[in-house]
Amino acid sequence: MTTLLSCKNITYSYLNKFAALDDVSINVLRGEKLALLGANGSGKSTLLKLFDGLIFPQSGTYEAFGKVVTEENLEEPSFSHEFRSRIGFVFQNSDAQVFSPTVREEVAFGPLQLAIPNAEVNQRVDETLQLLGISSLADRPPFQLSGGQKKRVAIASILIMNPEILLFDEPTAGLDPRTQEWLFQLVEELASRGKTIVTATHELSYLNRIADRCVVFGESHKIVSECTPQELLSNRELLINVNLIHPKTNLHFHS
Repeated sequence: MTTLLSCKNITYSYLNKFAALDDVSINVLRGEKLALLGANGSGKSTLLKLFDGLIFPQSGTYEAFGKVVTEENLEEPSFSHEFRSRIGFVFQNSDAQVFSPTVREEVAFGPLQLAIPNAEVNQRVDETLQLLGISSLADRPPFQLSGGQKKRVAIASILIMNPEILLFDEPTAGLDPRTQEWLFQLVEELASRGKTIVTATHELSYLNRIADRCVVFGESHKIVSECTPQELLSNRELLINVNLIHPKTNLHFHS
């Protein structure tokens, strides 16, 4: 399989003293569903930010689509355009991502920044809102929406760009069961269309649906295991050691 994203010996610390990633090497392969798992603060969300070019490694190398990603490179218009159009990041907190006066304007924002003609943008907006079942919200202010509706708008603002890679940070946080099920079905549909999905999560219940490969972070901010969902869920000792479950937890997972 083709490698789309590649990190080699990455380290990153917040304020140069709070470790987040320690000597992390990982490849993201075309068309896979990859789950980054670990306790809160283990580094998985930081890695997503690095994948999206929001932060940059203090040591080590990050390559996307065969090219080294640096702060300087992303200031170059053609490099930035290609990179930003191929990777989409859905934040854990939709309020950090949704900011326009109306849902329609929110979803249109990204393609308008890439100078896509207005007629094409409008068509894309209509198609994307319909795909996610939120056409009726088009003229609503995002701040008036429920948490689940905001999540759909945030995802729509990414899907309209038609990225190759979708990054999800704790996507089920704050969602009711019906919206969670909708999200799982969407991930499965996107994967069936060849999209590459990377999800940072500590939720194990639906791991089999959102991942075919797992990368597990320890509280040391290092990768401690790479395995299939089935292998991870059957490794109780590992789950306890990385603080994904309590020793008294009884495991019952959805297929």
